[in-house]
Amino acid sequence: MAASINNSNRLSLAMERTGQWVFSQNIPTDVLVEVGEATFNLHKFMLVAKSNYIRKLILESNEPDLTRIDLSDIPGGPEIFEKAAKFCYGVNFEITIHNVAALRCAAEYLQMTDKYCDGNLAGRTEDFLSQVALSSLSGALVVLKSCEDLLPMAEELNIVKRCVDLATAKACNEANFPSRSPPNWWTEELSILDVSSFEKIVAGMKSRGAKSLTLGSAIITYAERSLRDLVRDHSGNGIRSLHSDDSDARVRQRDLLESIVALMPAEKAVFPINFLCCLLRTAIFLRAAAGCKVELEKRVSAILEHVTVDDLVVLSVTYNGERLFDLESVRRIVSGFVEKEKSVAVFNGGDFREVCSTAMLRVAKTVDAYLGEIATYSELSISKFNGIANLVSKAARKADDDLYRAIDIYLKAHPNLDEIEREKACSVMDPLKLSYEARLHASQNNRLPVQIVLHALYYDQLKLRSGAEETPKVPEAVTTRKQLQADVSLVKENEALRAELMKMKMYVTDLQKNRGGPSKGVSRKPTFFSSVSKTLGKLNPFKNGSKDTSNIEDGVDITKPRRRRFSIS
Repeated sequence: MAASINNSNRLSLAMERTGQWVFSQNIPTDVLVEVGEATFNLHKFMLVAKSNYIRKLILESNEPDLTRIDLSDIPGGPEIFEKAAKFCYGVNFEITIHNVAALRCAAEYLQMTDKYCDGNLAGRTEDFLSQVALSSLSGALVVLKSCEDLLPMAEELNIVKRCVDLATAKACNEANFPSRSPPNWWTEELSILDVSSFEKIVAGMKSRGAKSLTLGSAIITYAERSLRDLVRDHSGNGIRSLHSDDSDARVRQRDLLESIVALMPAEKAVFPINFLCCLLRTAIFLRAAAGCKVELEKRVSAILEHVTVDDLVVLSVTYNGERLFDLESVRRIVSGFVEKEKSVAVFNGGDFREVCSTAMLRVAKTVDAYLGEIATYSELSISKFNGIANLVSKAARKADDDLYRAIDIYLKAHPNLDEIEREKACSVMDPLKLSYEARLHASQNNRLPVQIVLHALYYDQLKLRSGAEETPKVPEAVTTRKQLQADVSLVKENEALRAELMKMKMYVTDLQKNRGGPSKGVSRKPTFFSSVSKTLGKLNPFKNGSKDTSNIEDGVDITKPRRRRFSIS
């Protein structure tokens, strides 16, 4: 029963495919040609007239009357065989740039060449290739695209090479002398190819001396088209099917990304920083090979001065924006840039700690702003936060306002930190390099540790005492710190001297009381201790000043003056 159903299905398919141009001959068919799941009831003499391959099969068959032929491995499958059969029957059909390569391969497979019969299918397809399909860039690329399913026969027939040569020549010419708008229209045309064919085009353009910027433009367009959901769409739509690391779609995307990165020209500045950051984020998401990620990190690091906060955030945050990727890539990128700047400074005979380039200053500002953007994520630990902040030299920050803002956001987003943890988070910041507005905010910020608040308050107190006005220029941190230390030492010395003088005065007074006062009308010579007391009184540096002790009330233990604590880092 099942066999009869199968036979009826095959017959109906054959009737559908060949009924209009075979059964109209009113001659019974004598051979059944199977191509995959499709079957064709045809006439031997019509096929043998054009196909030397079918003629050999019939002649060399052990069966006296061959009635079934299997051609399942014919290039192009049932659709192309149907057109080849129509050619044998003299039925008209259209040769196009989409089917010409398959027809040429099928003609070779069936041995439908001019050697066997004049004006055969092979000659017709060759004429169409040379005169129509390979006369334009678009035609050559469409034919090359169709060859992807015809390998290796399409390569053996030289169709692939002809398409690549024509396409590379046309693409290079369009890059140098655009024939239409927009000028890079040809890069869109290349995006229809699979990555192996695209590699051939890029290699061909390199051999013709194409500029790196030209190749970069083609690679950017190709990556954005072939990895659209990952490179161009930052919302994460369309990638839900890629969640499994072992899914076929994810494996294909990973292989494609690694192939694209391998095609990149050696010049580091060919690609814009935002494109590189998107590719690196894609590599992290797809868990690409370590070599692929390292190459992208080096390229980003080489032009890091052009990075924006948005670029670094794109690199660090998942597509849905709900969590952070591993920040090790960002650490390696910034660290690589800093090391490069140090090498340049040493080569130029300078000191990186004293003078930083404009690029380094720009990167430092961007890194501080970037820390403020990622500070709200709960999984960001203090060690990771400080690790990125400490990558930038303190000399590269003219002011720590941006860093203070990032720390304040971090403390606000992590309210459960204890005092020690908050001090650790603030340890990357120098309070002496804050602007007046930032210090004013810090002095009123209850999220900051007490030590940082004291720094801010004491700095402003010194400003007021010295009568100096706040200037827009932030003072050198080292000089200011030395001045603070000197002031603290002076205060301590004054306190110690005051205590010693008060002890001496009390001692002299006690001696005078113990010996008794002089008799009325009797003059006494001044003693040695009274002379010392008067002399020390004249030398008292605090008399009539802010530290005058003449009005201290009795009963106050002046031998133990109140000590003031000044916390200086």
